[in-house]
Amino acid sequence: MGYWGVSLGCGLGVPFVAAEPRVRAAVLGLGGALATAEVAARITVPVEFLVQWDDERVPRTQSLALFDALASAEKTLHANPGKHGEIPAFELDSTLRFFARHLDRRM
Repeated sequence: MGYWGVSLGCGLGVPFVAAEPRVRAAVLGLGGALATAEVAARITVPVEFLVQWDDERVPRTQSLALFDALASAEKTLHANPGKHGEIPAFELDSTLRFFARHLDRRM
């Protein structure tokens, strides 16, 4: 199973992904509450993490701190210019490729 969650979905997803052993890969981002860093340190599955460089809701430093706290040996940071809700459409294609690499499509 994969998990995709940005913004509030990241805030809810970090503890979920950390606790749910069925999650084998996660796309997270647009979140960075420092309180989740301890929980993020329990995430070891591959993660693709999205950051909007000009995010007016989540300071860049918080997003980068959350990314840094992830314990995954395979994590990638996708940073794009723009505000909180302006994730480029091409990131969806990247998400699909990420999940295809990490999830058994036969299941």
